[in-house]
Amino acid sequence: MLNYIWFGMMLIGVVVGAFTGNIDAVTEAAIDMAKVAVNLAIGLIGIMALWLGVMKIAEESGLIRIIAKGLRPITIRLFPDVPEDHPAIGSIVLNMSANILGLGNAATPLGLKAMEELQELNPNKETATNAMCMFLAINTSSVQLILPATVVALMGAHASQIFITTIIATTMSTIAAVIAVKSLEKMKRFSFSHGGDV
Repeated sequence: MLNYIWFGMMLIGVVVGAFTGNIDAVTEAAIDMAKVAVNLAIGLIGIMALWLGVMKIAEESGLIRIIAKGLRPITIRLFPDVPEDHPAIGSIVLNMSANILGLGNAATPLGLKAMEELQELNPNKETATNAMCMFLAINTSSVQLILPATVVALMGAHASQIFITTIIATTMSTIAAVIAVKSLEKMKRFSFSHGGDV
C-alpha cells in the first residue's frame, strides 16, 4: 500500500511539473533530495552504531536485566492473561527496556518475538487478544527516557532542548494508550471473550 502512495505522489509531481512547465525543477529536486537522503543515511550510521554498542554494553553489564526486574511488576498487571513465567513476558520487558533507552531499532526484533509468543497463547488466531492490543498500544506510545538515536543524529546539540518535553509527551501518550485499551476491552463489542475484533 505504501508503495502505491509513494508512486502516486511521484506521478502527481511529474504530471504537475510537466503541465506547469517546471519539469526541470522536479528533476533537479529529485536529484538533490537523493543526495540529501544518502548524506543523512551515512550520518545516521555512526550514531546508530554508537547506541547499538551502548545497548550491547548495557545488556552485557546487566543494566537491561535491572530495568526488566523493575518493569516486571508493571507488566504482570498490564498483561494479566499472560502467565507470569511465560517467555512472552520476558520479550515484552526487554522490548519496553529498549524503547525506554531510545533504541527503537533494537526493540523491533524483541517486539516481533513478543507478538509471536503472545500468538501462541491466542486461542483464536484470527483475532488479537487483549494482551496483544495492550502490547501494541504501549509499544507504539513507548515512554523514552533517552532520546532516540535518530533524533540525536538529526538535532545534534539541540536535542537536549526537547528532553523534558519528550519524556512528558511519551509518558502521557502511554497513559492514554493504557487507559484506551483497558476501557475498550471492558466493552462487550471489543471483548475478546465475545469474539469481537480488537
